Amino acid sequence: MAPLIVNEIISPDTNLLIAFLIGIGFGFVLEGSGFSSSRKLAGMFYGYDTTVLKVFFTAAITAMVGMLFFSLFGWMDLDFVYINPTYVTSAIVGGVVMGVGFIMGGFCPGTAFCAISIGKLDALAFIGGLTLGIVFFTEGYPLFEEMYKANFIGTPTMNELLDIPRGVFALGLILMAFAMFWVGEWAEKKFPREEY
Repeated sequence: MAPLIVNEIISPDTNLLIAFLIGIGFGFVLEGSGFSSSRKLAGMFYGYDTTVLKVFFTAAITAMVGMLFFSLFGWMDLDFVYINPTYVTSAIVGGVVMGVGFIMGGFCPGTAFCAISIGKLDALAFIGGLTLGIVFFTEGYPLFEEMYKANFIGTPTMNELLDIPRGVFALGLILMAFAMFWVGEWAEKKFPREEY
């Protein structure tokens, strides 16, 4: 939301209200899409339920296209959008750790909190493990610091890495999303599972 504040389109207080409402909406969509079900989430990895793929690809495309149009209309300055610094080694290691945890527990951090909000106790165990992992990493940071900061490449966007205009990258991602939706539908038919 910050670029809209910098351009004085909305006030900082309005920004907080909008962020709060978006958070409620995001939680509502996650729960409505079944993201509080560890079986549905794990189903992505086994091919019998690709809801996760569809929802997250749809969210990414909607946000991307929205930001491009906001930029086009002068409502948002994309130069003020914060991009996390990219450390390749820690991104790969972190992705593996999270992926293994996702498969074992059936939740990612956000969906675990979605599930606990409706009283699912298995999510509470996952959040406990998540908290222990955070404490372990924080307290052991001096041991991990060299690996954590290895292979720093700055804050490039994908279109910059590929050296193509933003709009061309956006079109390519939209086409890729449609292809993934088709693959997801195929996988669900190929690896059917009874409703749960």
